[in-house]
Parts: sequence; structure tokens; C-alpha cells
Amino acid sequence: MSVSISRNVERDLAHRWLHPLHAFLLAGAAYFFVSGLLSDWAYFSTQEIQWKNFAMWLIMGGLICAGFASLWALVDVIRAAGDRGRRLVYLLLMLAAFILEFINELVHAKDAWASMPDGLILSVIAALLVIIAAGLGLSSRWVGR
Repeated sequence: MSVSISRNVERDLAHRWLHPLHAFLLAGAAYFFVSGLLSDWAYFSTQEIQWKNFAMWLIMGGLICAGFASLWALVDVIRAAGDRGRRLVYLLLMLAAFILEFINELVHAKDAWASMPDGLILSVIAALLVIIAAGLGLSSRWVGR
């Protein structure tokens, strides 16, 4: 009984491709980018400048997490022996979200009144990309294994 359980555990662990620290960085990026989107939306709705400042800080935190998660994903793509398709899609989604949020951070660096609606649009697109990447990255099994 214990031998079959340990084989099942080994088999399940072999099919996971996201390290727990990598998952933490991915979840952090998703949290910060979605929170930045909510802060942008609050600023767009209320015109209270402090919401824009919150969004800038949250986007910067997301850029740090997404940068390390993207770097880790690049190493995973390079080290993958066989099927790289899912890893490559995940990497491209993370890089696209990172680039859009970097541009978004530059948009937020402008005058407060000049950063809308561009900042909000960029936040929406990047948040959707990182949510899709998180869904792909945090799913524990390969499809069609």
C-alpha cells in the first residue's frame, strides 16, 4: 500500500512543472497587477491623485515579481528536454504583461491628469495577460500527458 502511494506521489510531482517559489512570484505578480488595475480604476472614478500613487507602487511591486518569474520561466524553457510549448506560451504571456506594465509605469510617471485613460487601458490588458499566465502556470498538470 505505501509503495503504491509513494509511486503516485512521485508521479504527481514529476508532472508539476512550477517550483513553489516560482508559483509565489507568479501569484505576487498577479496580485500586484490586479491591485494596480483596481487602483487605476479608483483614480479614474474619483480623480483622487493618491490612487494613482498607489497604482504606481503596486505596478512596481508587480514588475519585480513578474521580472523574477519571467526569468525563472526563461530558464525553464531552456532546460526543458521535451515539450516546451506550454512553458513557452507561459513565458510569452509573462513577458508581454511585463512589457505592458513597464510602459504603464512610464505612463503613470506623467502628470496625474495626463495618465488617464492610457494607464487604465494598459492595466486592464496587462492584468488579463498575467491572470491567463497564472492560470496556465498554476495548473498542476500538463494537458494530454
